[in-house]
Amino acid sequence: MARVVGISFRTLGLSSRVFHRRQGEKLQSFHVNITTVRQCRASNLVDNEEKAVLDRIIRVDHAGEYGANRIYAGQMAVLGRSTVGPIIQHMWDQEKEHLKKFSELMVSHRVRPTVLMPLWNVAGFALGAGTALLGKKGAMACTVAVEASISEHFNSQIRTLMESDPEKHRALLQTIKKCRDDELEHHDTGLEHDAELAPGYFLLKNAIQLGCRAAIFLSERV
Repeated sequence: MARVVGISFRTLGLSSRVFHRRQGEKLQSFHVNITTVRQCRASNLVDNEEKAVLDRIIRVDHAGEYGANRIYAGQMAVLGRSTVGPIIQHMWDQEKEHLKKFSELMVSHRVRPTVLMPLWNVAGFALGAGTALLGKKGAMACTVAVEASISEHFNSQIRTLMESDPEKHRALLQTIKKCRDDELEHHDTGLEHDAELAPGYFLLKNAIQLGCRAAIFLSERV
């Protein structure tokens, strides 16, 4: 078994010579480049930070799409047989595709889901059904509020990835941009179907968006 018996530094901070000896053999030595070691450590630190950012993005987007699915499920439970039912169903179908994609990303990137999934399950359905009980306008007001918050959040993520390495994150950027564009379409659909005429529209919208911001903050971290 080799034993390290001494270290001789050459140009402190750049390299060193490490001496080692096996039993019964002559003293041998090899060089260790300290600068290279430091660079490796720095690279690992950057990689870990990037992984943490990607984990947060994928985790919160998965949670958001799951919550959106539960909102539309709640709305369909109340308004599914109404004239606005097909419109809600179309938006829900798109959210299902979003959730499927982010579920795949969760697996491929080995990201754990937020521990708050059971809460978003109940809260999402309750929000969807509760606003739908206000009628078509109430449901559309909910859609406008939620989709405005989610679109803004997607834009923030796009800026983060573009500033990091757009080529490296091209696939994820394309996914987020596609989801963002669908959410904006839902937002506009809500406005076209009298969302702003819902009772207490601005109060309802602000309350929902406050909840969305809290959900985003928590889902990124736990």
